[in-house]
Amino acid sequence: MKTRSILLIAALTAANFLNAQQNSEVKSPDKKTAVKLENKNGQVVYNVIHEGKAFIESSPLGITTSIGDFTNNLKPAGTKTKSINEKYELNRSKVSKVNYTANELVASYINTNKDTIKFIFRVSNTDVAFSYMLPKTKKQTSTFTIDKEFTGFKLPSGSTAFITPQSPTKFGWKNTKPSYEEKYVIEQPVGSKSQYGLGFTYPALFHVKDNTGWVLISETGTTGKYAGTRLAEPTAAGLYEVAFPMEGENNGVGATTVSATLPFSSPWKTITIGKTLEPIIASTVATDVVKPLVQSKNIFKPGKASWSWIMWQDESCNYNDQITFIDVAAAANCEYILIDALWDNQIGTDKMIELFKYAHSKNVEVMLWYNSNGNWNDAPQTPKDRMNTKEARRKEMQWMQQNGVKGIKVDFFGGDKQVTMQLYEDILTDAAEFGLAVNFHGTTLPRGWERMYPSYMTSEAALASENLIFEQAFCDSYPVTATIYPFTRNAVAAMDFGPVFLSNRLNREENKGNFRRTTDAFEIATSVLFFSPLQHWGITPNDIKNKPAYLIDFLKEVPTVWDETKLIDGYPGKYCVLARRKNNTWYIAAVNGQDTPLNIDIKLPMLKGKEVKIIKDGKGSESAYEIKKLNSDTYPLNLAAHGGSVLVGK
Repeated sequence: MKTRSILLIAALTAANFLNAQQNSEVKSPDKKTAVKLENKNGQVVYNVIHEGKAFIESSPLGITTSIGDFTNNLKPAGTKTKSINEKYELNRSKVSKVNYTANELVASYINTNKDTIKFIFRVSNTDVAFSYMLPKTKKQTSTFTIDKEFTGFKLPSGSTAFITPQSPTKFGWKNTKPSYEEKYVIEQPVGSKSQYGLGFTYPALFHVKDNTGWVLISETGTTGKYAGTRLAEPTAAGLYEVAFPMEGENNGVGATTVSATLPFSSPWKTITIGKTLEPIIASTVATDVVKPLVQSKNIFKPGKASWSWIMWQDESCNYNDQITFIDVAAAANCEYILIDALWDNQIGTDKMIELFKYAHSKNVEVMLWYNSNGNWNDAPQTPKDRMNTKEARRKEMQWMQQNGVKGIKVDFFGGDKQVTMQLYEDILTDAAEFGLAVNFHGTTLPRGWERMYPSYMTSEAALASENLIFEQAFCDSYPVTATIYPFTRNAVAAMDFGPVFLSNRLNREENKGNFRRTTDAFEIATSVLFFSPLQHWGITPNDIKNKPAYLIDFLKEVPTVWDETKLIDGYPGKYCVLARRKNNTWYIAAVNGQDTPLNIDIKLPMLKGKEVKIIKDGKGSESAYEIKKLNSDTYPLNLAAHGGSVLVGK
């Protein structure tokens, strides 16, 4: 009997040891957030718990590959943990100095072929990031294919989403989509199907049930070694699994799977969590878990740009109009002019060189537009076939370098396949060598690129300001849209929206075009609200002449990169109040997306006792200006319907 008891105790001890091996946990430095891994009959799942509440419920992990299945029949093979404390600097971001502190768990598992997969989780006080790693072994070939990711995100029932649908392929104008340019749905119940039945794109913001908090899901660290992923159609229970690109992306060129070599590390999936929206605004996880990939001795300067195309469209890409907008750039203290599509045919190389010289005489640098095409869309705008191959691209970049061009805007990409991600990497790598700042349009979400590539500046990847020109319906919905972007798209990376329109009618002719629905103060506030190291203003020569001098003076002085960013107040779809600091100067930007005035008291301790310049709503769409000392840390913010305000103090 005694022997039997000893054997039973030994068996129970072994079972407990096995369970301990199969289940593991890593907590944030402040102990408030925990990621728990469980092995459920050979399938590894994870949970994210914050302050005792589930923010991500039991969700799958794993990949299937040509060298084995790493989703089923997995057995634990040990764990390792370590602390991470890294300080780094950014010179083209919403913050300039980062102190990244996190705890890391590496959980190893073996599949039926006795091959290893490592699940790497990093947990900071506000973010969770995870990646897959396959080590090289002697018996395997070094090359393989990843067929599918089984990563998932299970949101608690009753949560709601602020999210954009994945568009179909060969869709939109001249078959240029998908390009992350769909309208956000607001407070959609989790588990709801998307508009096109194809899932959703990153970043995806979720309001966890019963006001528990917020979750922002995204992806970072993607290069030519992987594809960009999206969220597939969710289950009714609220599980959003990851999906690879669709067959028709990139006009069918390239695989929908991923070709890789061992050892292999995947890009990172990121989850930012918080009881409030402040961690969403302040998060730097997109750059925390990546490293610089390219070195360059060239200097890539952020700045502001004039831009004829946004208001005057294709016809303005002529010599005389570009002279006019070089003068606009000089008058508004812009560092750049962007000369948009068709310059090669409507101006010509010889006259372009004259424009370069004129711009430089005005202390204005030049950026040039290019079509990314090969053969992945029908967009006719030129120049074409100068960015899609290495030989043509480097020849063109050398010509630009010789003539003092400082940047490029490359447009109309084909989707998220690995072959397209490789094109992004190739453009950024060559641009770093030739000293060209890069702006991508008609494009994917940037994924940590501001730290990875010195030439990277900004990307569109949003339903941006061109739609104000194209559709009155977008003008009508824009006040709401503007309050969503800071919490979603712009929270994870720079966004080249192209803000600040001061003309009441959005057309070259003052009595034509769509009607602007926002106030002047709202528009000025978007210069701070929307973060982009390159800001392309929608201002015109008439704005320089006719608008109050204090508005133009503000645009002359406002920075485009920041040392610190804070959320003061807001709710996506309703209103947003942000604070950004450059050196010792604070800029507070507020916009109201609602049809009724907004009157709230906001806390501004950084401006207490200081003299502050204030641009606010005036009569109708016009603005008012005052300078006053703030004697309290509380400021009564009064915004008109679709109105805004900016406060500046140091």
